Amino acid sequence: MWKLLPSSSTALSATPGGTLSPPMQIIILLTMMTFLPAVIMAITPFLRISIVLHFLRQALGTQTAPSNQVLIGIAMFLTLLIMQPIAIEMYQKGWEPVERGEMTWQDGFDEGAKPLRTFLLRFTREKDIALFVELSHQEKPRTAADLPMIVVIPAYILSELKAGFQIGAVLYMPFLVIDIVVASVTLSVGMMQLPPVMISAPFKILLFVLVDGWNLVIGSLMKGLT
Repeated sequence: MWKLLPSSSTALSATPGGTLSPPMQIIILLTMMTFLPAVIMAITPFLRISIVLHFLRQALGTQTAPSNQVLIGIAMFLTLLIMQPIAIEMYQKGWEPVERGEMTWQDGFDEGAKPLRTFLLRFTREKDIALFVELSHQEKPRTAADLPMIVVIPAYILSELKAGFQIGAVLYMPFLVIDIVVASVTLSVGMMQLPPVMISAPFKILLFVLVDGWNLVIGSLMKGLT
């Protein structure tokens, strides 16, 4: 009876054509799904978009409006819009050749990572790349294509954090001016009991609506990421 059952090593090994067996494909897919949330948050524009939207809400002073779920939903769908062509290219260059048995899964992973590496390097500063090359104690690559993903990914995250905070600081400025003006007026007329934030919040929201702020912010973000 036991001889009729395939061993675990045989079931998980590659097929004669060089492709992975179905059980091994399932294991790889489940492992990828486990890391999927971290991947979406770290190596996609989701990082920059979520930071900018958070700063925007803080600058408006609306506390929980829009809610975290709404901001995450906006950031996720904008990220899908940007990453869809790259994901399709990764699938065509990496997964499909492995499925057809034209290359091994190691080669398929390398080929599929090339479009992602190209995208990440577009928004990664050379200063951050040099930092992580030095920290990883690797030889300085001659071209960008020689950079390993273990260097590109943290360098991209660091660059996106800087870009997100820079955009957030710029968004803060006009609303900060309104807060300062309102605070000065309330203090000059002796309105000590009324918090200036309660008075400035409607003016900030009105200004944001009048200039069509959502269109400007989202449009600028998308144009800078495509």
